[in-house]
Amino acid sequence: MVDLVIRGGTVVDGSGGAPYAADVAIEAGRIAAIGRVPERGREEIAADGKLVTPGFVDIHTHYDGQAVWDSHLAPSAWHGVTTAVMGNCGVGFAPCREADREKLIELMEGVEDIPGPILHEGLDWRWETFPEYLDALDAKPRDIDICALLPHGAVRVHVMGERGLALENANQADIAAMRALTAEAIRAGAFGVSTSRTISHKTLKGDPTPTLRAQEEELRGLAQGLREGGGGLLEIVSDWNTPDPATEFGMIRRVSEATGQPVLFSLTARHDRTEAWKELLALSDHAAADGLSIRPVFPPRPIGILLGLNGSQNPFSGCASYKAIAHLPAAARAEAMRDPALRARILSEDRVSGSNFPLITRLSFERMFPFGDPPDYAPPREASIAAIAGREGRSAEEVAYDLLTAHDGADFIFAPLTNFADYTLSASAECLRHPNAIAGLSDGGAHVGFISDGSFPTFLLAYWARDAKEQVFALPEIVRRLTSDTARAAGLSDRGLLRPGLRADVNVFDLAALGLDAPRMVADLPAGGRRLLQRARGYAATIVAGTVTYRDGEATGALPGRLVRGRR
Repeated sequence: MVDLVIRGGTVVDGSGGAPYAADVAIEAGRIAAIGRVPERGREEIAADGKLVTPGFVDIHTHYDGQAVWDSHLAPSAWHGVTTAVMGNCGVGFAPCREADREKLIELMEGVEDIPGPILHEGLDWRWETFPEYLDALDAKPRDIDICALLPHGAVRVHVMGERGLALENANQADIAAMRALTAEAIRAGAFGVSTSRTISHKTLKGDPTPTLRAQEEELRGLAQGLREGGGGLLEIVSDWNTPDPATEFGMIRRVSEATGQPVLFSLTARHDRTEAWKELLALSDHAAADGLSIRPVFPPRPIGILLGLNGSQNPFSGCASYKAIAHLPAAARAEAMRDPALRARILSEDRVSGSNFPLITRLSFERMFPFGDPPDYAPPREASIAAIAGREGRSAEEVAYDLLTAHDGADFIFAPLTNFADYTLSASAECLRHPNAIAGLSDGGAHVGFISDGSFPTFLLAYWARDAKEQVFALPEIVRRLTSDTARAAGLSDRGLLRPGLRADVNVFDLAALGLDAPRMVADLPAGGRRLLQRARGYAATIVAGTVTYRDGEATGALPGRLVRGRR
């Protein structure tokens, strides 16, 4: 007998090759055989009519805090993810002296929308150095594997203190210290280093991320540290406007050329600069043609905010009369807001000047939509709140207000921020046509109050391999983008394919039944914190290292996942 047999499924092996009917045998956490398997399994999964694929590798998540206190890394684990790379965007919790803990919490709170009380309650701070942080992660079993990046923000604060927070240029001693910390982290098992150069990344106080203006010499020092430690990736987020995309990309290219280290960068189709993403996509393709690995990571659907009374933001959060009732539960708040007098007051007040939400000025009712169940991530222009208001002869504010207060305040408004400039998903489709581009940016574990994109893997399959209005892509290619492509980009050669001898991370699902529930607010974080969570339908089983962790979307209680140390 073998440990587990997945019997009678259609194998889509992650290589991009054609599907084929086969059994899959698993023994001792590895794929033992694929084909006709006569041996019985101590456990068997009937996969007739279902697809059998490698487990998904999510290359852009933020479980840096949750992985300390939680063994179940929802939502990613619900969506077929068996390995997650965390520590992106230059934010994280190590290295960190005791005196700097509050600074790193404030940064994570502002950049990734994980409230400070949750982090204060959930982090036990059994570490100061990054290797000690990895040891703390290594001690906890989980339902998926995790890989960690070293956050440049934490490194800069650790080395430069207040000078780093004040965005001063690093001197030669600073750069040497950061280089040494990077090499130390890589030798201990980090997969690379992450940094941020976007003005959107701020603390709640409005202070910019400490890495915003890091000079080329400092970034090269980090990459040299990667090389000296044994190699790793440089992950970067940028506005690409200093002074233009080509100039910023040229700096990153020089860093990669000088050190030989691969680069991943976030690529979104901004609504205010509709051509910049195309230029960056072309520049990355040119780099690939020259033998450089500088790859964009793009979202498979709009990155959008969910605005609602159950979320951390809504269009009226900045109004003085709303703030007076903001402490009430959502249902009580909705009832109070239906009072005609309060409704008139809130609708008459300035929504923007009193808001603490840095993105409020980027939101328009022309790109806000009622968010249904099941959710629609590609709504037509005529479904916008502005269009509804025009048809009904009301103001857009009135339409939004009444949507929020219906159904005891449980509904959300969807406000796409990127990848929806022409009211289609054509930007994501174009990126999918480029083999050098990587599907990702789920931000799993982050933005708990107003974004719910941990469901990207399920959406990528259900929409782009089945439902897309723009172009339906071949199923084997979509599976490849979720598995071997992301695994290789991260530096993982022991997973991402169904091959004998490789790690037995596997998904079994029914593509026809695959779908997403509407996000719901759940209070399951430390200190009673709440977060948006979104379930999936259609997954029959998820297997990590040969052990079934989820059956029909429900956790089995098995925790075979571990910290993965170092690229392999």
